[in-house]
Amino acid sequence: MRVKISELQNKPAWLLIPAVAIVLLLIYLFFPQQQPESSSATAFELINAESPQQTETPIKEIPETAAPLMIDVKGQVNKPGVYELKAGSRMQDAIQAAGGFTSEADSRAINLALIVVDETSLYVPAAGEEIVVSTSPQTDTASGGGLININQATETELMELPGIGPSKAAAILAYRDEVGKFNAPEQLTEVTGIGDKTFEQLKDLIVAK
Repeated sequence: MRVKISELQNKPAWLLIPAVAIVLLLIYLFFPQQQPESSSATAFELINAESPQQTETPIKEIPETAAPLMIDVKGQVNKPGVYELKAGSRMQDAIQAAGGFTSEADSRAINLALIVVDETSLYVPAAGEEIVVSTSPQTDTASGGGLININQATETELMELPGIGPSKAAAILAYRDEVGKFNAPEQLTEVTGIGDKTFEQLKDLIVAK
């Protein structure tokens, strides 16, 4: 079936609509359009495809706020006294809390990077000051004092050590009275209340002579 263009032109416009529709239908039937790739199907496959597993870095739980620390700062600081610091504070924080070093302080004798341990004291010596802890020869350390002889140190001297408060110092003295002298610094862990963690902070600051 053929429809001449001239015939369509001579007909009224409203009569052309059915003829045009018939032509378009014939074109569609005789010349079937190739089906386009289904983008929707591709999108559906992508949605349903299992996404690669991402390796997530586990987030560490933030521990609850620890109890504050108490440290007794003595010697060549502007405001000696007992100060309360946050858990994890360093010696630098303790010095700042005490008003900083005085002009006479030997700041090189203090290891400002050390972590503050509860119930301890920090003594800042003056420049040129010689600290005698016991009758045995002493070697200066970064903690501000000499090596403490745990066989001869007094309770006050023992409390100069990190992690050693009044109760632990008394326990060390009681151990010396009951058991005898320490044969090695490591024997300090036999004292009640002194574990490996505490000893790790003390091992470079003590001797057993």
